[in-house]
Amino acid sequence: MNIGVIGASGKAGRLIAKEAASRGHNITAIVRDASKVSEFPVIEKDVFHITAEDVQGLDVIVNAFGAALGQEHLYVEAGQALIRLLSNTDIRLIVVGGAGSLYVDDQRTTQLVDTPEFPAEIKPTASNAAKNLEDLKASEGLNWTYMSPAAFFDPEGKRTGSYQLGQDNLILNSQGNSYISYEDYAVALVDEIEAAQHKHKRFTVVAEQS
Repeated sequence: MNIGVIGASGKAGRLIAKEAASRGHNITAIVRDASKVSEFPVIEKDVFHITAEDVQGLDVIVNAFGAALGQEHLYVEAGQALIRLLSNTDIRLIVVGGAGSLYVDDQRTTQLVDTPEFPAEIKPTASNAAKNLEDLKASEGLNWTYMSPAAFFDPEGKRTGSYQLGQDNLILNSQGNSYISYEDYAVALVDEIEAAQHKHKRFTVVAEQS
């Protein structure tokens, strides 16, 4: 498949691009600074300036856009820009989402972001990522998937290649933790690209901590 990765120079985007390329997919990195990517063809643009011509020929776009602290509203604005760009096209959008909007109760009345122990400094990111999910749900003519990591999204973890799937609720591993490494998240996301099991849905993943 031809896959565009927005934010391919970031922590998640780089690993997703690498994982997909290792399986024989063709990667186009869509980044603000082309000097940060050497492995793949590059479109040097920020997310707000991508055009239909830029994405012509792509089968999938992965949105791994990262907003700076204090600019968390850009998660919503970037998401809306991609909805406008990709609606009524054949290009599938997969969003690297947040865990904050996962529910922590069976009745689905309380989200992780609203629990007392949720870090205050992460709330702006979580809240805006949740708004992006709501915009996706309200969209029309868009083939989208939103993938929430576990609560502990570990940049220092390892690739095990194994994980468990969930839907809208926070799930735990056998150790009772909500954990996923960036590497295993990338594995699960590329598996989703290939299997397309969660179209027009959000899902989540958890793995064992090695």
